[in-house]
Amino acid sequence: MNNELDKLQHCPDLASLRFTLHRVCSRFGSVAQLKILPASCAGKQQALCFFRMASAEEEQQLMSGLGVRRFGGELVVVVDMKPSGPAMADLFGSAA
Repeated sequence: MNNELDKLQHCPDLASLRFTLHRVCSRFGSVAQLKILPASCAGKQQALCFFRMASAEEEQQLMSGLGVRRFGGELVVVVDMKPSGPAMADLFGSAA
């Protein structure tokens, strides 16, 4: 993952992730749409971030600058989350 995107790995919750992703992407323009979905894969808690920038040019610059890829027309970043308490466990479901 790109060094700037590594900052996303340190977010303790989805609200912090949303704020940090907006901040990281802001140097390329304006985030027009952002959907963050919690996910779990092989016991690892993740967040799938699907987003669009305000223009195709901004999206291309972000893809080139951060190494972000497109999936189904949207830009996507997968973040490994480090749960920090019950709130994150509630989002991902219990491991019992």
